[in-house]
Amino acid sequence: MSAGNAHPYSWSAIVNGFFDADEINRVGYPGVSAYLTANRDLLGIPGAQVTHVWTQDRAISESIAKAVRVEHVVDELAEMIGQVDAVILARDDPEYHVEMAKPFIEAGVPLFIDKPLASSAKDLAYFAEQVASGKFIMSCSSMRYATELRAVKNEIAALGKLQLATSVGKKDWIKYGVHMLEGLFMVLDDPTPVSVRHVGRDGGDVVYLEFADGLQATVHLFMDIALTFQISLFGKDGWRLIEVKNWFGMFRDNLIEFIRSVEENNPRLSFAKTENIIRTLLAARESLAQGGRIVYLNS
Repeated sequence: MSAGNAHPYSWSAIVNGFFDADEINRVGYPGVSAYLTANRDLLGIPGAQVTHVWTQDRAISESIAKAVRVEHVVDELAEMIGQVDAVILARDDPEYHVEMAKPFIEAGVPLFIDKPLASSAKDLAYFAEQVASGKFIMSCSSMRYATELRAVKNEIAALGKLQLATSVGKKDWIKYGVHMLEGLFMVLDDPTPVSVRHVGRDGGDVVYLEFADGLQATVHLFMDIALTFQISLFGKDGWRLIEVKNWFGMFRDNLIEFIRSVEENNPRLSFAKTENIIRTLLAARESLAQGGRIVYLNS
């Protein structure tokens, strides 16, 4: 459980088909209980069950177990090995991802790692090496499965040749910039980024991207704006503004894709797509640290 990230509650409820709204509200996530309540008829994923939970605090683990009917609370991560078919590492503090994932990777347990996968080139290289050796690691922002974005992707040809894409969101670059990049890359069919330049400031991120096909894009993340996650596409023949709001839908579809991947014994999302996004995320931070220098990404 990482600070402010309610995924252990919400994702487990989506899979298990049960939630205790009072408990989720008590621990400070009324927004989660609201969207679970609104989508109560869609809760539960056939063939899957969250059966074990571990957090850094037994009291938090017990709360999650109570709120979403998880049968087993464990005191050590490794206790899950041999007891579960797969693990969701539902923390968005990437500096801990390698340390926490390593026991499961070494044991051959399929893993879904919450976004962002890594916040350093060294950690990203570790995961890439493990995937290359055949380990099952899947990671992305759930924005990849946003219904609003996929609806526009279906009609993107009608916009004509795209000239510009923009995305705007709230909060910090590493944890939330990855949302905007994931959505942008998905709707553009995962183009190859060639250069990144950060022309904003810390807390007011403005990132300029160029892709191999010549398309230009900007990504804007600001701490002190009203909450929004939106992407705009501008083509020769038309344009679209997409605001993403259906958190439940994207979380559910992401979980379904991971469960299907476990059933098929292979991630349905190519690791190369995740690696492209994380490399872009880190390149923007590097550009900012170097005063806005252009960082080139070698494919």
